[in-house]
Amino acid sequence: MHHDLSPSPKPTADNAPLVHVIVGTRPEAVKVAPMMTAMRRAGLNPLLIDTGQQPGRVAEAIAPFGLTPDIGLDIERRAGSLRELINLVSDAVDRLLDTQLPAAVLVQGDTTTAMAVALTAHLRQVPVVHLEAGLRTGDPRNPFPEETNRRLIADLADLHLAPTPRAARALALEGRDGHRVVVTGNTVVDALATLLPAARARTASAQDGRLMRHLVVTVHRREAWGEGVRTVAGSVRELLARYPDLRASVVTHPNPVVAADVESVLAGTDRCDLLPPQPYDDMLTLLCSADVVLTDSGGLQEEAPSIGVPAVVTRWTTERPEGVEAGWADLVGLDRAAILEAVSRRLDDPTRPDTGNPYGDGAAADRSAAAVRWLLGGGARPEDWAGPAMTSHADDLASTR
Repeated sequence: MHHDLSPSPKPTADNAPLVHVIVGTRPEAVKVAPMMTAMRRAGLNPLLIDTGQQPGRVAEAIAPFGLTPDIGLDIERRAGSLRELINLVSDAVDRLLDTQLPAAVLVQGDTTTAMAVALTAHLRQVPVVHLEAGLRTGDPRNPFPEETNRRLIADLADLHLAPTPRAARALALEGRDGHRVVVTGNTVVDALATLLPAARARTASAQDGRLMRHLVVTVHRREAWGEGVRTVAGSVRELLARYPDLRASVVTHPNPVVAADVESVLAGTDRCDLLPPQPYDDMLTLLCSADVVLTDSGGLQEEAPSIGVPAVVTRWTTERPEGVEAGWADLVGLDRAAILEAVSRRLDDPTRPDTGNPYGDGAAADRSAAAVRWLLGGGARPEDWAGPAMTSHADDLASTR
């Protein structure tokens, strides 16, 4: 198998510390995209490396930011197991580090790519930076394997970039505190500031005076596979029967077994579009037209307040409770009655919280880049983000127009 290990040239100072930013999935890619330019501004030389955990999805996600992967590791999965994925990513990253040893490796979130990369870098004694550190549910099986992955990464990381004060407190309870934990805000808010104006313009053009209300649905968590997916799909069918002016867009999972469960319940249902996985900018356009989002996605919980749409979260626990506390999300589990009640309440009362996004203020990438530069011996440690100010949602929307 051929691996392109020759990075494209980037305009940075000759002595800028090299940072490998290694991702493998679309959510990771979206959240590191603002970091690439921020790190260059901070005097670093970041290289964006795609492991290939989700083939093609990293390049697709960063294209709207004017970015492309610098290096593709192009792992080839056959069995599809987590063990296979860990082995493939570890081997590919180890070979990369044989050819090019960076000053630090940055991983994002709680994917299997992030965990395998962090372990491999740690074993090479390369400092590990964890972007979006400290998210916890306290239940290793919810979500699985993400809760396990992020706890393992915390043991390996040299710098913890916590998105919120709550995340920093979770790290402190585990004995990780002090200067190596920096509260930055979540970089997805920075990403949305770049992409939402165009998404809103596309939504306004596509709506063309349509009066129907719109429910956008995603379901993908492993713990929901099978009966849980069918419960969500059945709830959507019942909501469409209850509200004649409601249409649903259900974005199906790339796993054919999960998609089949959705289709077994919803195929042929009036006013219900079953959509394939969407490119990130197209997904934002879809979300901008939504009245309610029904989802088990962590990323959508963070994005919903910036978009201005409430999220009904089909999970029993969430590592992102800030949205629930701010009134932007309802946590309902996989209980059909609770799903129906929460979505109906949101549809019947279109009032939105008068607050901004509790997950960030749009400056997370610059704080994070400054923290990496500080770790590597340059500049001062940035001040911690204090958390969401009591800004209005109208002010938050204005910042993305």
